[in-house]
Amino acid sequence: MSVQNKIYITAPELAEMLGISIGHAYKIIRGLNNELKKDGYIVISGKVPKEYFNKRCYGYGVQ
Repeated sequence: MSVQNKIYITAPELAEMLGISIGHAYKIIRGLNNELKKDGYIVISGKVPKEYFNKRCYGYGVQ
């Protein structure tokens, strides 16, 4: 599966995209997953849906 077709972003991918450490990327993912859990969604540790990440960080979803 190509990167463009992936539904989830992992911590190493997020770290590379934002130019941050992998540890900090895990903190960001943990926070976003906590928001999703609070809203009743099922989450996968260490991954966050790409569309949700783009919406929260950039204000738009993936097209």
